[in-house]
Amino acid sequence: MLTKIRDFLELIKFEHTIFALPFAYVGMLLAAGGWPTWQQFVWITVAMAAARTLAMGVNRIADRALDALNPRTANRPLVTGRIALSTAWAGTAISGLVLTVAAWQLEPLTLILLPGAVLFLVGYAFTKRFTWLSHFILGFTDGLAPMGAWVAVRGSLFTADNIPAWLLLGIVTLWIGGFDLIYACQDVEADRASGLYAIPARFGIPVALGLSSLCHVVTITLLIILGQTLVLSWPYWLALAIIAGLLIYEHSLVRPDDLSRVNVAFFNINSYISVTLFAGVLGALFITT
Repeated sequence: MLTKIRDFLELIKFEHTIFALPFAYVGMLLAAGGWPTWQQFVWITVAMAAARTLAMGVNRIADRALDALNPRTANRPLVTGRIALSTAWAGTAISGLVLTVAAWQLEPLTLILLPGAVLFLVGYAFTKRFTWLSHFILGFTDGLAPMGAWVAVRGSLFTADNIPAWLLLGIVTLWIGGFDLIYACQDVEADRASGLYAIPARFGIPVALGLSSLCHVVTITLLIILGQTLVLSWPYWLALAIIAGLLIYEHSLVRPDDLSRVNVAFFNINSYISVTLFAGVLGALFITT
C-alpha cells in the first residue's frame, strides 16, 4: 500500500503543488486581511492539495494514450505500466472525496461552488482535443485556487468588495497560461501528429513565445492594480519588482531556436514567483497591521 501511495504521488508530481499553494494562501491572506483561523488554514491547504491531485490524476489517466506517442512523456509510469491504472483511479477518487470533505468544513458557499470547480479540474485535461484556449483554461483552473481560498474565508464572491478575488483569478490565469505556452513549445511535433489544439503547434513557436510575453506583461499590470486596490505596503511592491525580474529572466531562457532550458523556466522560476508573491503579501499585511 505504501508503495502504491508513493508511486501515485510520483505520478502526479505531488511536489509541484508548490505552484498552487502559495497563490491559494495569497487569496486566503488578502480575504482575511491577515492570518485566518488555523481551522481555515488547515482545510484550505487540504482542499488545494486535493484539488491539484484530482486534476493531475485525471490528466494522467486521460492522456496516457497520447503520452505513449510523445517521446518526452513515453516513460511516464502509466504508459510503461509501472503504475497500474487501478491505482491511478483509486488515488484520484480518494482525492476527490478529500476535496469534498475540505469544502464542507469551510464556508457554505465553498461547497455550493465545488461542482463548478470540479468541472474545470476534471475537464481541462480534455480541452486540448478541441480548443486552442486550452492553455488559458488550464490557467483559469489554477486561478480557482486563490479564488476558492478567498471564498473559504469571506463566504462571498459576487459583491464589489470581492474584486481582489477576481483580480487574482485573472493574474493566475494569465501567469499559468503564459508559461504553459512556453512549456508546450517542447511538444510541437507530437501535438501536430496527434492533432491536438496547442498554440505552438498551430501557430508556431515564435507566436507562442510572443503571446506568452504579452500574458506576463498583463499579469504584472494586474498585480499592480491589485496592490493599488488593497493599498498594500512596500513588501508587496518589492516582491512585485522581483517577480517582474524573474519573468524577464524566464523569457530570456527560451528562444524559438533553443528550448533546452524550458524545464528551468517552467519548474524553478515559476516556483520562485509563487513563493515570492506569497512572502510579499504576508510581509505587507504584517507591516500594515
